[in-house]
Amino acid sequence: MARVVGLRRRFNVGSLATATDPGMLRDAAAELLATAIFVFAAEGATVSLGRNDEHMMMYQGGGGRLVAVALAHALALAAAVACTLNISGGHVNPAITLGALLGGQVCLVRSLLYWAAQLLGAVAGALLLSIATGGALLPEYALAGGVVSGWQAAVLEAAMAFGLMYAYYATVVVSPRRVQGQGAVAAAPLALGLLAGANVLACGALDGAVMNPARAFGPAVVGSRRWRSHWVYWVGPMVGAGLFGIVADHLVVVGRTVAGEEEAAAAPNCGRRRRA
Repeated sequence: MARVVGLRRRFNVGSLATATDPGMLRDAAAELLATAIFVFAAEGATVSLGRNDEHMMMYQGGGGRLVAVALAHALALAAAVACTLNISGGHVNPAITLGALLGGQVCLVRSLLYWAAQLLGAVAGALLLSIATGGALLPEYALAGGVVSGWQAAVLEAAMAFGLMYAYYATVVVSPRRVQGQGAVAAAPLALGLLAGANVLACGALDGAVMNPARAFGPAVVGSRRWRSHWVYWVGPMVGAGLFGIVADHLVVVGRTVAGEEEAAAAPNCGRRRRA
């Protein structure tokens, strides 16, 4: 019961007027652009390596290809987070936004705007890639047949997203209040990028190692438009990151974070100067 009460205290709905606040719209625009950059680069890596329409051909076609895809994801995510870290908080992922919401770092209104921006950004990045490549077939995420089931893949995605959320909290939410200067925060893009790349190496051949619903959504809308296993890439990351957001206070955050105090102090605009 105490944990439920604690979660309710951290959960902040915010004001509807915030949706038209210039600062909020600026932050959402940053999320849109960063997600578009990330999807364009990460998806472009798979296209440029000549993947055809066979499921998971890229990840099962050889270790060299998997390393190349992992490196592209790591660099693209690190760049996207670095670009937006001091603007919107560097989420670039609906699952990260959910974890921050449940952890009391952002309000519901901000989260809704971020989610819309991230999904639109993913579609925009995928669409730009499709146009630039003359309508090339965008690779579709799928499960390795006979290796993992849908629920097993969802567990993999949840575990990877849980780790990604931990890295975000440790480098973005907690570090600034414990370490003077910007060194700890500057490590966030590197930490998140390296972890994402490592996860692609570890689980890419099994389910694609998405960790980001927007990453799967954009190419699916623009490309194959097949949704058979798409739920895996929503349920897994959202559950994993959301779970960490709920238990974050017991793992890495002692008391209320500076980010949470800023969110409350900036009401009713729901944290215009928020950094998470």
